[in-house]
Amino acid sequence: MSLTNKVPEKDVHDLFTRVAPHYDQMNNLISLGTQKSWRKRFLKELKVAPGDFALDLCCGTGDITIALAKQVGPSGNVIGLDFNQEMLDLAEQKIRQQNLQKEIQLKQGDAMHLPYPDQSFDIVTIGFGLRNVPDANQVLKEIYRVLKPTGKVGVLETSQPTNPLIKLGWKSYFRLFPSFAKLLGANVSDYQYLSHTTAEFVSAQHLKEMLVKNGFKNVQVNKLNLGAGAIHIGIKKQMS
Repeated sequence: MSLTNKVPEKDVHDLFTRVAPHYDQMNNLISLGTQKSWRKRFLKELKVAPGDFALDLCCGTGDITIALAKQVGPSGNVIGLDFNQEMLDLAEQKIRQQNLQKEIQLKQGDAMHLPYPDQSFDIVTIGFGLRNVPDANQVLKEIYRVLKPTGKVGVLETSQPTNPLIKLGWKSYFRLFPSFAKLLGANVSDYQYLSHTTAEFVSAQHLKEMLVKNGFKNVQVNKLNLGAGAIHIGIKKQMS
């Protein structure tokens, strides 16, 4: 296994248990306050259809899961999968508030070893989660396996700005994360980990190459906030 995140899985799991109450605020900080607009654009570019069967990996507190459910409608279905039960508990609260219990099922599980048969889903998404798994390539392989032919993968993730001035500002911004942790009453070392995985994750171009290598075609990349984030959308090849 070629590790893209070298922090042990148990440590990552324990960290997300601790940060769960602050997770939404944390994503706001990481995305410079634009995570909602990032998600809105992400869902628009995915072009989810009513009746689609979707899987949202590393679903966290369920924002993308809920947005997918509203798009697939009563004739579709969405599964939100995460390895952390505290995150899923928060997602369940949001789902009940939106009265979407029939459209959404939550599952505790491992994105690197999906408990679903081949060719099960029309759409698989992963938002702000690929940088935290031990092996992003293994996750992409699993996504390809469970997608139906011509099904779509959507990845919303932080990225690396290529402009030197923007890159310098991006790095300087992440040096402020310990201060943000103190303001939220959170563990400073947790935020140092999150800023590190965000700053060190692969570039948008590298992630595109990973998707192509794992079999996806027509991979489209749309950068966000001058490269601070990126949307990747690919299609599983039609079976011959």
